[in-house]
Amino acid sequence: MRWRSEVREHGFVAGTRRWWNLLSADLAGLLARIALHPVPPGERRNWLYVFGSATMVAFLMQVVTGIALATIYVPSAATAYDSLQFISHTAVMGNLLRGMHYWGASLMILLVGFHAIRVYMTAAYKYPRMLTWAVGIFLLIFTMMMGFTGQTLRWDADGVYSTIIASEQLGRYPGVGRWIVTFILGGPNVSGNTLARFFMAHVFVFPALLIVFLTFHLFLVVRHGISEWPSPGRTVDPRTYRGWYEALLREHGQPFWPDAAWRDVVIGFLVVMLIIGLAATIGPIELGKPPSLANINVAPRPSWYFTWYFAFLAMIPYGSERYVMTAAPLVFVFLLLVLPFLFSRGERTPLRRPWSFALVVMCVATIVYYWRMGVVAPWAPRFNAIPVPASVVGVTTGPVAAGAGLFYTKGCEFCHRVAGYGGIRGPDLTCVADRLSAARMVEILYTGIKPNMPSFARTLEGNETSDLLAFLQSRKCGQPPQRK
Repeated sequence: MRWRSEVREHGFVAGTRRWWNLLSADLAGLLARIALHPVPPGERRNWLYVFGSATMVAFLMQVVTGIALATIYVPSAATAYDSLQFISHTAVMGNLLRGMHYWGASLMILLVGFHAIRVYMTAAYKYPRMLTWAVGIFLLIFTMMMGFTGQTLRWDADGVYSTIIASEQLGRYPGVGRWIVTFILGGPNVSGNTLARFFMAHVFVFPALLIVFLTFHLFLVVRHGISEWPSPGRTVDPRTYRGWYEALLREHGQPFWPDAAWRDVVIGFLVVMLIIGLAATIGPIELGKPPSLANINVAPRPSWYFTWYFAFLAMIPYGSERYVMTAAPLVFVFLLLVLPFLFSRGERTPLRRPWSFALVVMCVATIVYYWRMGVVAPWAPRFNAIPVPASVVGVTTGPVAAGAGLFYTKGCEFCHRVAGYGGIRGPDLTCVADRLSAARMVEILYTGIKPNMPSFARTLEGNETSDLLAFLQSRKCGQPPQRK
């Protein structure tokens, strides 16, 4: 409207120039108000306040590197994997860009987690910043969704099978589950439509949501002010807090730029250098094998920041999967969103809120524990296990040697370990002859043990049962075999 009025009054060229000058002055004034808005005293601020700005810098790095990668990446089921191979091994600086994008995503998720912990520990979500916290929770969710859709775009076995597992989880929601899965995957199963939709979500939808919510988040931060560092005895009372906070800023406040912003500049520079350094020295995550339904010997692993949740789902009690998978995420997000509205007043310092510190330690310890279990994955067969060597078997010919070969070719070694070789899904069989009789071994081989071990009654032919039994009976700890 202002542009039209200026054009009508002064002509198109002069009116447009005047409109641009007025708009520039408005923008300059807005930026000046943002940069110079007062913050609590600098001596009470510390480096724990920089995680928010550091996360924003990591996001900007993701935007820049993502745009560069999108110019080469081909979002097609037939060519996506090959295009990433080209980026990683042939394109000029392609491996560095992909590494920066990967480590930028990892660092962004870490930083947003640290930022959420800092805000929770200092109770900065209390009045009047309840909505600021709620918007931040959505930013956390969108960040995780960016990471999830990004791992699918690798279009290797890990990315594709992780998407299948996630879709199975969503499909368990009663009534709407299958509809949600069909909408997300672009059909009943993972296909080329899935890749196209995930590419759109990763490149357009979630970045746009992040920009909109981040802008609103920053507006709320400026509107309500940066929370002061909590002190014992200084409680939050919605009736008096605003007046007290405004008086604090009038008497002791400092302009955000440059008195407080220098910490953000330093941490932003360090974030950029760290991302570039990790990309140059370690590089991006290696691509797994191309996805193939014919390949059943695969143990998919999500990106490291989802490994703990992957392990949690794998270890929940049998029979409770439907309820845990559907209810747990919704309950957790709901509790995070209502937290500031339920506890909007009172003490902010962790010294007077010891339960908050205990809760954070418990959550971090739980994530670390499940992450470790996800790395080890004791429930998954080790398809990359090597055959038990002859030095451990003790002989190279005869039934025992033949049984050792069957122990590998029949897949027993993928789940059972002998003298340090093999998987850990099933019991260690290094000393199995000391525990089980020959009759019991045959019974287990023919009947299996639910729910993990199948029956081998139809797969063992001729002398194979006796050969395999001979090998197992040779596994005694009276003369324990030594791994060379």
